Amino acid sequence: MPQRIIAMWSGPRNISTALMRSWSSRRDTAVVDEPFYAHYLLSTGYDHPAASDIIRHYESDWRKVVANLLAGSGREAISYQKHMTQHMLPHIDRSWLRQVHNCFLLREPRRMLLSFAKVIPEPTLEQTGLPQQLELFNFVRQETGRIPPVIEARDVLQRPERSLRRLCAALDVHFDKAMLSWKAGRRDSDGIWAKHWYAAVEASTAFAPYQEDDRALPAKMRGLLEECDALYEEMLPYCISGTKT
Repeated sequence: MPQRIIAMWSGPRNISTALMRSWSSRRDTAVVDEPFYAHYLLSTGYDHPAASDIIRHYESDWRKVVANLLAGSGREAISYQKHMTQHMLPHIDRSWLRQVHNCFLLREPRRMLLSFAKVIPEPTLEQTGLPQQLELFNFVRQETGRIPPVIEARDVLQRPERSLRRLCAALDVHFDKAMLSWKAGRRDSDGIWAKHWYAAVEASTAFAPYQEDDRALPAKMRGLLEECDALYEEMLPYCISGTKT
């Protein structure tokens, strides 16, 4: 049976790494961590932690990255790919998305920006990944004639089993209760950037309980928040993980 290739598209400062842990807990799944990161850093010149090491260590030719992704990984039945939407720069051909099962992970923009600003003090709209996420979502809809599954971080944290069951059903994959917990620590499948970004996930053994956060954004980011909110709201109606549905 051909390997089922799942591409999960998320912006930064989401629960994408915890979700990758969830899928890696399945015995039938191999995971891939941000395969376009090296190309993104090489092309943009952004000063991310360990950028030069990432470019040296990983494939930076996007065409070879795509070929590797379509080839699958290991002997497991499922290849789960964790992607950052901002890594899909405009010059990267999207046609390969027709050959994989795409899904999308949202997070409420104010919370995302509060977290992102701790690492990137003045992020641009493009760095949030939201414009690219909507563009990729619309591309997949148009090319496949189907609406790809969308889940929201808050829903996953509040009701992880319900959200994951719905996601698995939408991807035509059986739900496995192993997805609800994992062992603490780093994984061989984690990118070498893990030491800069993954501390909370490495200490975790399950999805963290959702906590309200009423902090206000700095005034200088309010315009960016309005732009992000508009993009988020455009995708939110397609969410399958909502606790009210």
